[in-house]
Amino acid sequence: MALALLFQWKGLLYALGHVGVRLGFFLSGIRYSVTWTEPLDHDRAVVFCSNHQSNIDPPVLFAALHSRVHILYKQELDAIPILARAFRLGGFIPIDRRHREAAMRSIEAGARSIQSGNSFLIFPEGTRSKTEALLPFKKGGFIMAIKAQAPLVPVAIQGGRAAMRKGSWLIRPVRTRIHVGSPIETTGLDLEQRDEVIARVRGAIEALMQTDPRRA
Repeated sequence: MALALLFQWKGLLYALGHVGVRLGFFLSGIRYSVTWTEPLDHDRAVVFCSNHQSNIDPPVLFAALHSRVHILYKQELDAIPILARAFRLGGFIPIDRRHREAAMRSIEAGARSIQSGNSFLIFPEGTRSKTEALLPFKKGGFIMAIKAQAPLVPVAIQGGRAAMRKGSWLIRPVRTRIHVGSPIETTGLDLEQRDEVIARVRGAIEALMQTDPRRA
């Protein structure tokens, strides 16, 4: 990782990231399965939108969804220096929700990255939900997708909540199930229609969360 950071080898960083995540899963006993509603065209950049219930959601989805998925993440994680450097080299984009102008700059940067061919993962709730119900959605990731005219792909992940109890760093073995829905197009839409898009994506995620886990 030090060499990847030193020489700005983005491809090597992603390869190491996937190896590290899978090693972590092996050591902790975490397993996952993925059900795709339909095959995705991986030559076209998309924005994956997932519910968020556990600290293990990001690494599981990083491994499961796309070989080079970028992530829109909360800027507080930049307090971990080596993680922040790795995230920036990987093309991940921090968003500061406390400052509107800074957040909009991040959204514009994300839209440009999508237009250049990079797919993103967002957690529109902004934080982990403590129940099975979805929290209110933040608008930033949807604005980013509309600006880039990129499809939004609803994702539901379940089963990870038991992996880490509140206040504990111990990771318990769990099996997570991921359901990926059909893309929701934003081509031809403008920002005035973002609330309609958010409602459609939210409804799709809620429907996926009701999917029979035995199918995964």
